[in-house]
Amino acid sequence: MQPLYQSNNQDFILYQGDCMQVIKQLPDNSLDAIFADPPYFLSNGGISVQSGKQVCVDKGDWDKGGTPEHIYQFNKQWLSLCRPKLKDNGTIWISGTHHNIFVVQRCLQELGYKILNVITWQKSDPPPNLSCRYFNFSTELVIWARKHEKKPHKFNYETMKQLNGGSQMTDVWRIPAVGMWEKTCGKHPTQKALRLLYRVVLASTNEGDTILDPFAGSSTTGIAANLLDRKFIGIEQDKSFIELSKRRRELLDNPTEAQKLLKKMRETPEETMVLVNHARPKDYQLMLEKGLCYLRAGDSKGSLLVQKGFERLGYVLLHDNGKNPQLFKLTKKGFQIWTAQALQELGFSAENAPYYAVLRFDATKTIAYDQEIQLQQRAYTNVAKIRPLSDFVGIK
Repeated sequence: MQPLYQSNNQDFILYQGDCMQVIKQLPDNSLDAIFADPPYFLSNGGISVQSGKQVCVDKGDWDKGGTPEHIYQFNKQWLSLCRPKLKDNGTIWISGTHHNIFVVQRCLQELGYKILNVITWQKSDPPPNLSCRYFNFSTELVIWARKHEKKPHKFNYETMKQLNGGSQMTDVWRIPAVGMWEKTCGKHPTQKALRLLYRVVLASTNEGDTILDPFAGSSTTGIAANLLDRKFIGIEQDKSFIELSKRRRELLDNPTEAQKLLKKMRETPEETMVLVNHARPKDYQLMLEKGLCYLRAGDSKGSLLVQKGFERLGYVLLHDNGKNPQLFKLTKKGFQIWTAQALQELGFSAENAPYYAVLRFDATKTIAYDQEIQLQQRAYTNVAKIRPLSDFVGIK
């Protein structure tokens, strides 16, 4: 079995052909995870909206509906072939809508998988429903299951919790649909959002793990996997989609382009934010004693009130001109406005503005993070900056 395409370091491999035949040839117990976006069987002449225009939803012959028995047999066959290829602690993710997902659930249970969660992907920007005879379709479902009923599976619980601001991540993920920035190399009719696959890959695999996508399409799974230092195997029938996948993968060989995708991939509309705040040495120590940090609340560049994301602040990273950076969780969301005089009475050097935004944090517990901080400097000091929490945890 020869791949049609593989990257220079062989961390991205694509086979062309029927997934049923290719899966059979993969070694047993070789995969850490599988993400599958099988046909939804909804290409039956319906309509939708794309870029403000009415379009037909037909994707291709591979997506045309069949009888309920055909849909059942199709899903049971590929799922039965995948199961022995997973390692004992491996998991599988399958996306769908009501057109196919309940059949998938039945097949998983019949084949001995254990369903762990059913994730609801809530799209923050769904297209309108033109018929006005139904509620607007704004979600897709993603079933997450493990290979065995009683053998434990791989789950990066603490990372998911950190990315959710210190609270358990729920099974409802609010993530935008595929953006134009994801289609610069070409378009696929059923392309999945890179932000969705980022979370899937990060939740259930570790660096160096191998992930299979038996319905690779434009290989969004592979792009997320490689950006997170995982290995990818994809199977796709359409050679034009393999060429699209190749262009997307070769873009990652440019470090600048890869960093752009990493930044985009990490961002979601509800992500917890971090205030990166510079403090003078004297103020730094006092902030730690009081569990209180502040910054100018005026309208000058770099101040809190003119930065997007302040309403989602959950953490503060304090530093003294880049020295001794420490990450702390806020004790509550939001902030208060204090006068300079009130801060000065506590011993702080509040001299540059009449009013300051004050945030409380838990100074008794430092939060571990694995990213190198990048400060935004101006002439004499560092500008206070609000950044996503995923800039600090999750990706090394």
